[in-house]
Amino acid sequence: MVLDNNISIETVHDIIVNKIRVFFKEAGKEKAVIGLSGGIDSSVVTCLACEALGKDNVHGILMPSQFSTFHSVSDAVDLANNLGIKYDIVPIERIYHKIMHEMAPFFDNDTWGIAQENLQARIRGTILMTYSNKYDALLLNTSNKSELFSGYGTLYGDLCGALMVIADLYKLQVYELASYINADEVLIPISTMQKAPSAELHPGQKDSDSLPVYEDLDPILHSLNEEGKSIDSLVREGADMELIKMILKLMKGSSFKVHQIPQVIKISDKPLVPNEKWI
Repeated sequence: MVLDNNISIETVHDIIVNKIRVFFKEAGKEKAVIGLSGGIDSSVVTCLACEALGKDNVHGILMPSQFSTFHSVSDAVDLANNLGIKYDIVPIERIYHKIMHEMAPFFDNDTWGIAQENLQARIRGTILMTYSNKYDALLLNTSNKSELFSGYGTLYGDLCGALMVIADLYKLQVYELASYINADEVLIPISTMQKAPSAELHPGQKDSDSLPVYEDLDPILHSLNEEGKSIDSLVREGADMELIKMILKLMKGSSFKVHQIPQVIKISDKPLVPNEKWI
Protein backbone atom coordinates (compact mmCIF):
# COMPACT_ATOMS: atom_id res chain seq x y z
CA MET A 1 0.00 0.00 0.00
CA VAL A 2 1.50 3.34 -1.07
CA LEU A 3 2.25 5.74 1.75
CA ASP A 4 1.14 9.35 1.46
CA ASN A 5 3.38 11.82 -0.34
CA ASN A 6 5.67 8.94 -1.28
CA ILE A 7 7.12 8.86 2.23
CA SER A 8 9.50 5.95 2.48
CA ILE A 9 8.88 3.27 5.08
CA GLU A 10 12.31 4.11 6.50
CA THR A 11 11.18 7.70 7.03
CA VAL A 12 7.95 6.53 8.68
CA HIS A 13 9.99 4.35 11.01
CA ASP A 14 12.32 7.21 11.93
CA ILE A 15 9.47 9.69 12.47
CA ILE A 16 7.70 7.35 14.88
CA VAL A 17 10.84 6.47 16.83
CA ASN A 18 11.76 10.14 17.19
CA LYS A 19 8.25 11.18 18.24
CA ILE A 20 8.08 8.46 20.90
CA ARG A 21 11.41 9.69 22.26
CA VAL A 22 10.28 13.34 22.30
CA PHE A 23 6.90 12.46 23.85
CA PHE A 24 8.55 10.67 26.76
CA LYS A 25 11.12 13.41 27.28
CA GLU A 26 8.44 16.09 27.39
CA ALA A 27 6.38 13.97 29.80
CA GLY A 28 9.40 13.46 32.03
CA LYS A 29 9.06 9.68 31.74
CA GLU A 30 11.53 6.95 30.80
CA LYS A 31 9.62 3.68 30.90
CA ALA A 32 6.92 2.22 28.66
CA VAL A 33 4.56 -0.71 29.10
CA ILE A 34 2.88 -2.55 26.24
CA GLY A 35 0.31 -5.33 26.09
CA LEU A 36 1.86 -8.16 24.09
CA SER A 37 -0.72 -10.20 22.20
CA GLY A 38 1.52 -12.01 19.75
CA GLY A 39 -0.08 -9.96 16.96
CA ILE A 40 1.53 -7.72 14.37
CA ASP A 41 0.43 -4.40 15.90
CA SER A 42 1.80 -4.93 19.41
CA SER A 43 4.95 -6.46 17.94
CA VAL A 44 5.66 -3.42 15.76
CA VAL A 45 4.95 -0.97 18.59
CA THR A 46 7.24 -2.88 20.94
CA CYS A 47 10.08 -2.84 18.42
CA LEU A 48 9.67 0.90 17.87
CA ALA A 49 9.56 1.55 21.61
CA CYS A 50 12.79 -0.38 22.14
CA GLU A 51 14.52 1.73 19.50
CA ALA A 52 13.21 4.95 20.98
CA LEU A 53 13.68 4.24 24.69
CA GLY A 54 16.07 1.31 24.95
CA LYS A 55 15.09 -2.26 25.75
CA ASP A 56 15.63 -1.82 29.49
CA ASN A 57 12.88 0.81 29.55
CA VAL A 58 10.23 -1.31 27.79
CA HIS A 59 8.12 -3.87 29.66
CA GLY A 60 5.66 -6.28 28.07
CA ILE A 61 2.60 -7.84 29.67
CA LEU A 62 0.99 -10.95 28.19
CA MET A 63 -2.64 -11.39 29.22
CA PRO A 64 -3.90 -14.66 27.75
CA SER A 65 -7.53 -15.68 28.13
CA GLN A 66 -9.36 -18.95 27.66
CA PHE A 67 -9.59 -18.01 23.98
CA SER A 68 -5.90 -17.31 23.41
CA THR A 69 -4.11 -19.75 21.15
CA PHE A 70 -0.79 -21.30 22.07
CA HIS A 71 0.98 -19.60 19.18
CA SER A 72 -0.18 -16.16 20.33
CA VAL A 73 1.51 -16.63 23.69
CA SER A 74 4.60 -18.24 22.19
CA ASP A 75 4.91 -15.51 19.55
CA ALA A 76 4.72 -12.82 22.23
CA VAL A 77 7.37 -14.59 24.32
CA ASP A 78 9.60 -15.03 21.26
CA LEU A 79 9.28 -11.32 20.45
CA ALA A 80 10.21 -10.34 24.01
CA ASN A 81 13.20 -12.67 23.96
CA ASN A 82 14.32 -11.45 20.54
CA LEU A 83 14.25 -7.88 21.79
CA GLY A 84 15.69 -8.69 25.21
CA ILE A 85 12.86 -7.03 27.15
CA LYS A 86 11.37 -8.17 30.43
CA TYR A 87 7.77 -9.34 30.53
CA ASP A 88 5.09 -10.70 32.81
CA ILE A 89 2.24 -13.10 32.11
CA VAL A 90 -1.07 -12.23 33.78
CA PRO A 91 -3.84 -14.65 32.72
CA ILE A 92 -7.28 -13.03 32.71
CA GLU A 93 -9.56 -16.09 32.64
CA ARG A 94 -10.18 -16.27 36.39
CA ILE A 95 -10.63 -12.49 36.61
CA TYR A 96 -13.12 -12.64 33.76
CA HIS A 97 -15.16 -15.44 35.35
CA LYS A 98 -15.15 -13.67 38.73
CA ILE A 99 -16.57 -10.50 37.20
CA MET A 100 -19.12 -12.46 35.18
CA HIS A 101 -20.19 -14.24 38.37
CA GLU A 102 -20.65 -10.95 40.22
CA MET A 103 -22.55 -9.49 37.26
CA ALA A 104 -24.75 -12.55 36.78
CA PRO A 105 -27.99 -10.53 37.02
CA PHE A 106 -26.94 -8.70 33.83
CA PHE A 107 -26.53 -11.98 31.96
CA ASP A 108 -29.68 -14.02 32.41
CA ASN A 109 -28.85 -16.38 29.57
CA ASP A 110 -25.81 -17.97 28.00
CA THR A 111 -25.94 -15.98 24.77
CA TRP A 112 -22.48 -14.75 23.84
CA GLY A 113 -22.23 -11.11 22.87
CA ILE A 114 -20.12 -7.99 22.52
CA ALA A 115 -20.35 -7.24 26.24
CA GLN A 116 -18.36 -10.38 27.10
CA GLU A 117 -15.78 -9.57 24.43
CA ASN A 118 -15.35 -5.98 25.57
CA LEU A 119 -15.10 -7.07 29.20
CA GLN A 120 -11.94 -9.00 28.34
CA ALA A 121 -10.44 -5.94 26.62
CA ARG A 122 -11.27 -3.76 29.62
CA ILE A 123 -9.72 -6.25 32.05
CA ARG A 124 -6.54 -6.07 30.01
CA GLY A 125 -6.70 -2.28 29.94
CA THR A 126 -7.06 -2.21 33.73
CA ILE A 127 -4.04 -4.47 34.20
CA LEU A 128 -1.91 -2.34 31.89
CA MET A 129 -2.96 0.95 33.48
CA THR A 130 -2.37 -0.45 36.96
CA TYR A 131 1.17 -1.41 35.96
CA SER A 132 1.56 2.06 34.44
CA ASN A 133 0.59 3.73 37.72
CA LYS A 134 2.61 1.37 39.90
CA TYR A 135 5.87 1.67 37.97
CA ASP A 136 5.54 5.20 36.54
CA ALA A 137 5.49 3.82 33.00
CA LEU A 138 3.47 5.20 30.10
CA LEU A 139 1.19 2.76 28.29
CA LEU A 140 1.75 2.68 24.53
CA ASN A 141 -1.40 1.95 22.56
CA THR A 142 -1.24 -0.51 19.65
CA SER A 143 -4.38 0.28 17.61
CA ASN A 144 -3.99 1.02 13.89
CA LYS A 145 -5.85 3.38 11.55
CA SER A 146 -7.94 0.65 9.91
CA GLU A 147 -9.30 -0.38 13.30
CA LEU A 148 -9.98 3.21 14.36
CA PHE A 149 -11.88 4.00 11.16
CA SER A 150 -13.96 0.85 11.60
CA GLY A 151 -14.60 1.16 15.32
CA TYR A 152 -12.74 -2.10 15.93
CA GLY A 153 -11.58 -1.23 19.42
CA THR A 154 -12.93 -1.04 22.96
CA LEU A 155 -13.19 2.25 24.81
CA TYR A 156 -11.43 1.98 28.20
CA GLY A 157 -9.95 -1.29 26.97
CA ASP A 158 -7.57 -1.67 24.03
CA LEU A 159 -8.07 2.01 23.12
CA CYS A 160 -6.53 3.24 26.37
CA GLY A 161 -2.98 4.48 26.84
CA ALA A 162 -0.82 7.60 26.84
CA LEU A 163 0.15 7.57 23.17
CA MET A 164 -1.18 5.88 20.03
CA VAL A 165 1.95 4.87 18.14
CA ILE A 166 0.59 3.43 14.86
CA ALA A 167 -2.88 4.98 14.74
CA ASP A 168 -2.02 6.88 11.55
CA LEU A 169 -0.96 3.71 9.72
CA TYR A 170 -3.39 1.38 8.02
CA LYS A 171 -3.05 -2.33 8.75
CA LEU A 172 -1.32 -3.06 5.46
CA GLN A 173 1.16 -0.29 6.22
CA VAL A 174 1.83 -1.84 9.62
CA TYR A 175 2.84 -5.04 7.80
CA GLU A 176 5.16 -2.97 5.58
CA LEU A 177 6.74 -1.47 8.66
CA ALA A 178 7.10 -4.91 10.24
CA SER A 179 8.93 -6.16 7.14
CA TYR A 180 11.26 -3.16 7.33
CA ILE A 181 11.97 -3.84 11.02
CA ASN A 182 12.78 -7.46 10.17
CA ALA A 183 14.97 -6.60 7.16
CA ASP A 184 18.34 -7.11 8.84
CA GLU A 185 17.36 -9.35 11.74
CA VAL A 186 14.18 -11.30 12.50
CA LEU A 187 12.81 -9.59 15.59
CA ILE A 188 9.10 -10.08 14.88
CA PRO A 189 8.41 -13.83 14.65
CA ILE A 190 7.63 -15.07 11.14
CA SER A 191 4.46 -16.72 12.43
CA THR A 192 3.25 -13.31 13.64
CA MET A 193 3.77 -11.96 10.13
CA GLN A 194 1.88 -14.81 8.49
CA LYS A 195 -1.10 -15.64 10.71
CA ALA A 196 -4.58 -14.18 10.26
CA PRO A 197 -5.19 -11.13 12.50
CA SER A 198 -7.43 -11.88 15.48
CA ALA A 199 -8.50 -10.22 18.73
CA GLU A 200 -9.08 -13.71 20.19
CA LEU A 201 -12.11 -12.65 22.23
CA HIS A 202 -14.14 -15.73 21.34
CA PRO A 203 -13.23 -19.18 19.99
CA GLY A 204 -11.73 -19.11 16.51
CA GLN A 205 -12.25 -15.36 16.11
CA LYS A 206 -10.65 -13.53 13.18
CA ASP A 207 -10.73 -9.81 12.37
CA SER A 208 -12.44 -10.72 9.11
CA ASP A 209 -15.46 -11.97 11.11
CA SER A 210 -16.30 -8.32 11.84
CA LEU A 211 -14.44 -6.39 9.15
CA PRO A 212 -13.77 -6.75 5.44
CA VAL A 213 -10.35 -8.29 4.83
CA TYR A 214 -7.71 -5.58 5.09
CA GLU A 215 -6.72 -6.01 1.44
CA ASP A 216 -10.24 -4.75 0.57
CA LEU A 217 -10.79 -2.42 3.52
CA ASP A 218 -7.60 -0.35 3.50
CA PRO A 219 -7.66 0.83 -0.13
CA ILE A 220 -11.25 2.05 0.23
CA LEU A 221 -10.51 3.82 3.52
CA HIS A 222 -7.46 5.43 1.94
CA SER A 223 -9.46 6.49 -1.13
CA LEU A 224 -12.19 8.06 1.00
CA ASN A 225 -9.90 9.77 3.51
CA GLU A 226 -6.54 10.62 1.97
CA GLU A 227 -7.67 10.91 -1.66
CA GLY A 228 -11.09 12.42 -0.97
CA LYS A 229 -12.83 10.27 -3.55
CA SER A 230 -16.61 10.06 -3.72
CA ILE A 231 -18.61 6.87 -3.45
CA ASP A 232 -19.67 7.21 -7.08
CA SER A 233 -16.08 7.50 -8.27
CA LEU A 234 -15.08 4.42 -6.29
CA VAL A 235 -17.92 2.43 -7.84
CA ARG A 236 -16.93 3.62 -11.31
CA GLU A 237 -13.41 2.39 -10.59
CA GLY A 238 -14.77 -1.04 -9.78
CA ALA A 239 -15.32 -1.00 -6.02
CA ASP A 240 -18.25 -3.04 -4.72
CA MET A 241 -21.13 -0.86 -3.54
CA GLU A 242 -22.18 -3.26 -0.79
CA LEU A 243 -18.63 -3.29 0.55
CA ILE A 244 -18.55 0.51 0.56
CA LYS A 245 -21.89 0.66 2.37
CA MET A 246 -20.61 -1.76 4.99
CA ILE A 247 -17.47 0.32 5.55
CA LEU A 248 -19.43 3.58 5.79
CA LYS A 249 -21.79 2.00 8.31
CA LEU A 250 -18.85 0.90 10.45
CA MET A 251 -17.33 4.37 10.26
CA LYS A 252 -20.56 6.18 11.13
CA GLY A 253 -21.46 3.88 14.00
CA SER A 254 -18.14 4.31 15.76
CA SER A 255 -17.07 7.87 14.98
CA PHE A 256 -17.73 8.96 18.58
CA LYS A 257 -14.82 6.84 19.79
CA VAL A 258 -12.12 8.99 18.22
CA HIS A 259 -12.94 11.88 20.57
CA GLN A 260 -11.95 9.75 23.57
CA ILE A 261 -8.65 8.27 22.46
CA PRO A 262 -5.07 9.26 23.44
CA GLN A 263 -2.76 11.44 21.39
CA VAL A 264 -1.75 10.08 17.99
CA ILE A 265 1.61 10.15 16.23
CA LYS A 266 0.91 11.92 12.92
CA ILE A 267 2.36 10.44 9.74
CA SER A 268 -0.10 11.24 6.94
CA ASP A 269 -1.64 14.51 5.83
CA LYS A 270 -5.02 13.29 7.04
CA PRO A 271 -5.01 11.47 10.36
CA LEU A 272 -8.41 10.20 11.39
CA VAL A 273 -8.52 12.03 14.71
CA PRO A 274 -9.05 15.76 15.47
CA ASN A 275 -5.85 17.81 15.11
CA GLU A 276 -5.63 18.62 18.81
CA LYS A 277 -4.72 14.96 19.30
CA TRP A 278 -1.79 14.98 16.86
CA ILE A 279 1.84 15.03 17.86
